[in-house]
Amino acid sequence: MIAHKKEFYGGFGLLIGFIVILILIFSPVFKGQNGLEYLDDLYNSISKGSAYYIPKVKKQTDTFSGKSVSVVIEMADEAQAQQTSSLFMKGGALVNVSGTRLTVEGDLGKILENCLADADSMYINDGQAISSKYGYSERLVLFNWWKALKAMDKDLKKQKEFEAAKTVALVVKKAVECSYNYYKIEPQKISDRVGVVFFSLVFYVVYTLWYGFAIMFMFEGWGLRLEH
Repeated sequence: MIAHKKEFYGGFGLLIGFIVILILIFSPVFKGQNGLEYLDDLYNSISKGSAYYIPKVKKQTDTFSGKSVSVVIEMADEAQAQQTSSLFMKGGALVNVSGTRLTVEGDLGKILENCLADADSMYINDGQAISSKYGYSERLVLFNWWKALKAMDKDLKKQKEFEAAKTVALVVKKAVECSYNYYKIEPQKISDRVGVVFFSLVFYVVYTLWYGFAIMFMFEGWGLRLEH
């Protein structure tokens, strides 16, 4: 039995409104996307506009110019090993491929310089430059860089080359991973979309409270109340 009809139906009305808006949010009415997809792309685009670390990372890698390294890298399979060997050779390194294992000798600064050049092309969505350079998919090129540098970092630590390993890890995190994750996303400044961003944040808070009040009013309408 409904104890307080006004509160119950008021809460029920709020719940219906909440559901209607929820249906709209999950409908492709935002330029062919639903609301979540639209906002996800928006925030990814805004974050990309402030996540360009490659010039700063290059200043760090330049300090290793002339630093000779010799590392052994294990890849997942022979095909990946062959693909990855060309990445290091483009950076002037000598590479010996034996099955899935690469033995790489070269100038660390030049190796990382080549990696950053590929990451930079990927960041500005110029994947064609990378695929033309190596003869296979640009996404796979960046993945192979990620895999190889992770193994390189591990081997340098074994050699107690901790500063070199730290720089390699920095390239992975701030250049390779960022470029791969943001590929084909067009960067935007938050100042250009401040109205949409502000509305989405306010709407999130209001919409959450909306549901809470709807449920609360319906329970109170039934005569249920929280008491100490």
